[in-house]
Amino acid sequence: MKKIKKRGAVYGVIALLLCAAVYFNWSYVDAPEELLVAGQTDGDAADTDAASPTEGEDYFATSRLTREQARDEAVSTLRELSESEDADQAAKDEAAAQISALADDSVAEANIESLIRAKGYADAVVMIGDSSVNVVVAPPDGGLQATDVTVIKDIVVSETGMTAGQVKIVEAE
Repeated sequence: MKKIKKRGAVYGVIALLLCAAVYFNWSYVDAPEELLVAGQTDGDAADTDAASPTEGEDYFATSRLTREQARDEAVSTLRELSESEDADQAAKDEAAAQISALADDSVAEANIESLIRAKGYADAVVMIGDSSVNVVVAPPDGGLQATDVTVIKDIVVSETGMTAGQVKIVEAE
């Protein structure tokens, strides 16, 4: 009975950490507007336009850093669990499987971001979840068009095996 309670507690902690990692990734999706507003000190449009590319680049770098920090924290916790003497073998195996899945997601995200940049887009950040993929992309001049969305979705679908309906593309401002 005690092992069952421990196993449930371990699974609960793992789920909580993964949910926290996903939350932090999602919380940065709306950051471009916040960065642009923060850059407007005197309302001068010329100053804002000159500052926007740097702020956009900061958004992508910050999003990647936050995503990696959240993932590293989750992997660290899972690694502790897999090395714990108190955990049963099933919990250790589950932790190892989740570490492997997080590593696979990390590689896929980097590949997708590289392929999007290779197609001529300035930058993108990708966040893979259990049943969806979110892509924030720096739009070309004139904004994202239907053809752009199709190109990006094709890349994501081919790299992840998810359906086009599971892919959400957000245009960074």
